[in-house]
Amino acid sequence: MIEKLLVANRGEIARRVFRTCRDLGIGTVAVYSDPDAGAPHVAEADAAVRLPGAAPGETYLRGDLIIEAARAAGADAIHPGYGFLSENAAFAAAVLDAGLTWVGPPPRAIAAMGSKIEAKKLMAGAGVPVLPELDPDAVTDADLPILVKASAGGGGRGMRVVRALADLPDEVAAARREAESAFGDPAVFCEPLLENARHIEVQLLSDAHGHGWALGERECSIQRRHQKIVEEAPSPAVGPELRERLCRAALDAAQAIGYVGAGTVEFMLADDGRFFFLEVNTRLQVEHPVTECVYGVDLVRLQIEVAEGAELDGDAPAPDGHAIEVRLYAEDPAADWRPGTGTLHTFEVPGVDVTFARPDGPGLRLDSGFESGGEVGVHYDPMLAKLIAWAPTRAAAARRLRAALTGARVHGVTTNRDLLANILREPAFLAGDTDTGYLDKVGLAGLAAPLADAAAVRLSALAAALAVAAANRAAAPVQGGLPSGWRNVPSQPQRRTFLTADSDTGIDVAYRLTRDGLAAEGFDGVAVAAAAPDEVTLTQDGVRRTFTVTRAGDRVDVDSPLGPVALRLRPRFADPSDLVAPGSLLAPMPGTVVRVETEAGAAVAEGQTLVVLEAMKMEHRIAAPAAGTVAELGVAAGQQVEAGAVLAVIEAS
Repeated sequence: MIEKLLVANRGEIARRVFRTCRDLGIGTVAVYSDPDAGAPHVAEADAAVRLPGAAPGETYLRGDLIIEAARAAGADAIHPGYGFLSENAAFAAAVLDAGLTWVGPPPRAIAAMGSKIEAKKLMAGAGVPVLPELDPDAVTDADLPILVKASAGGGGRGMRVVRALADLPDEVAAARREAESAFGDPAVFCEPLLENARHIEVQLLSDAHGHGWALGERECSIQRRHQKIVEEAPSPAVGPELRERLCRAALDAAQAIGYVGAGTVEFMLADDGRFFFLEVNTRLQVEHPVTECVYGVDLVRLQIEVAEGAELDGDAPAPDGHAIEVRLYAEDPAADWRPGTGTLHTFEVPGVDVTFARPDGPGLRLDSGFESGGEVGVHYDPMLAKLIAWAPTRAAAARRLRAALTGARVHGVTTNRDLLANILREPAFLAGDTDTGYLDKVGLAGLAAPLADAAAVRLSALAAALAVAAANRAAAPVQGGLPSGWRNVPSQPQRRTFLTADSDTGIDVAYRLTRDGLAAEGFDGVAVAAAAPDEVTLTQDGVRRTFTVTRAGDRVDVDSPLGPVALRLRPRFADPSDLVAPGSLLAPMPGTVVRVETEAGAAVAEGQTLVVLEAMKMEHRIAAPAAGTVAELGVAAGQQVEAGAVLAVIEAS
């Protein structure tokens, strides 16, 4: 029996494992890098051990340090979570060699699936359908389009779509760099790209006594950069006969490698009903909560019990209802999925029934590694949380999840919240008509549109102006109880200018508070019912709405039934240090310069890649905003840069 368990991970998955450990009465040990010293997973553990450093290669990827931490804290077992060392056979073997219990599959099973190239050969031998493997050096025009994939690891890292043969060398090189950075293995391979296909996966659970469960399938087709952002169970495209075939193939795959524990077999499902093996994820998946909700299981508990030698009891449980999960990321979908960093000032989701566990009945679940006030850094994946709705039907789950996203208060960093909420009401999604090209087919511009329209933004700006004025009045040393801006005789209006949080577009608000009420320029039929520093109630044409206003520095966030609006107070005087030369190309985030693809004096075209940054385990291409000449080049490969650093200056042609 496990007495104390160390989680060799961080964030929400560490908290998720700790939740089950508390239910089982198992002691917990956290490990943490220097940036994570104040993270929630550290505070929730019974003991925590520092891994000196910041980058994953110095900390969470150091298996030797993690085993030392387990010994120092008296842990007798290690759970790897997902990512980092979770699919590293050598680490699993080292844990066992150290006399600790490994809460995961046998090292030989991990090794068998550690190389996707070898895994495909093994699965083909077991009768599981596979796509042909293509040698990157032997690809021809007839093979296109193709997918370049990292042989080790997953999560979309080291994956590239190639539609033109001329692009292949650069994409293979980029995939190799990304795979080396993420997994320590630069090996890549190619396979045909299945257009209009779905990403379907089957949840497995096997014990050491020869029993196995296939807990249905998950639909994971809606992806960006080959990483999932919406997952659900069951798939709207899978009926009983196809489900039986998928589960049989998954169990065959598990048997072929002697699998023990929780794992996932991933497939691509063509629109004609054929499916092909992708990979076996020899770990718990990010999207495991949807299976837990539908099948009524605690997969982490089952992992621990299987690791202790328990036998699966009877047949797999039957499914109940439908669950949908969305991944909330600190990123900007409209800016090529640029990840964001900074302080998450407010993070509140209304109506959450439970965290890190299955609700007692249909409801809302939240798994997150962040709380209000947390810092989103540059060293790790920018996922903030997973929000899961479980309901009797797919439509009910989508509606519940959309309402929770729309009402969430998420302040301080740009997120993909609006995109997720828009997907959940989009007709093709509601009809179950999705595949891996969904975002391109429906149109990212429309899906990423703000939940608040232009009129809602202006009304929110008025509420923000009234709240700021109320805060200033309340802080006044003399007659702080007077209404802000009130005059006994007609006077000039109060004025406040805001900028939208993601641009320099100005919103001017001018108003007067008179004996007859609010007189606001450009706001007909609007009256103030109440105005406080953190809440303003406005009536517009007889409809009353309350606006919650939160201020952090010059940032003002306004939440209302009209949608969330993020604003910045425009300073009265510009800071000279904020001024940059015209044509300056600024770093959108902190990161490392991986490659510089131009030189001073070179002519560049609009959209041409000039610099490649690595941040949050992904490469980001920084392109020329317009055609011109590189007047200055301020960085070199290997250099660390901060957000806002001048990378280059382009003189327009």
